[in-house]
Amino acid sequence: MIVTLIVICEVGFWVLLAAGLATRYVLKMPRLGAGLLLLEPLLEVVLLVVTAIDLKNGAEPDFKHGLAALYIGYTVAYGHYTIKWIDGHVAHRFAGAPPPPKPPRYGVARAKHEGKLWLRTVLAAAVAVALLQIAIWYVGDASRTGSLSSWQFAALRAAGIHGLIALTYTIWPKKAPAADSKPEREPVRIER
Repeated sequence: MIVTLIVICEVGFWVLLAAGLATRYVLKMPRLGAGLLLLEPLLEVVLLVVTAIDLKNGAEPDFKHGLAALYIGYTVAYGHYTIKWIDGHVAHRFAGAPPPPKPPRYGVARAKHEGKLWLRTVLAAAVAVALLQIAIWYVGDASRTGSLSSWQFAALRAAGIHGLIALTYTIWPKKAPAADSKPEREPVRIER
């Protein structure tokens, strides 16, 4: 049931996002569209409540409870970022807004961008680990909560791997190709 609810929440996220943006830009009702977008966090609250009820009713803590915690953590950390990114593209396409800026591709700017994304992953892992720890305390039986502890380590491992990847952009920054670093042609000087 929990896995089905996770799928429903993911589909619901995209349905609410599409409905909110369509209402905002196609139907020209920005307040109602924003209201629909604000309903997004309710999906995670429903998932959290159902997961807690499932554990309270004596369900054996297993992968589905860990997956629910990771999903909630990911949505907390990356949900607003995703909505803002898509909103910028839809506003450009349907409302005449300027195109959203692309992430930097080279140098220190790219390293900073990757570092910010890594901090989002750290937040996602922290939320997941905290929810899983609360579930472990809630169940109160260490012999039944081993899978939840392994999900905690999985969340921390993901944040660590992402951190190493982000660090590579700082240690070995990608350099702009020669064509990007020079002007396309030298200005012509006319001497008299």
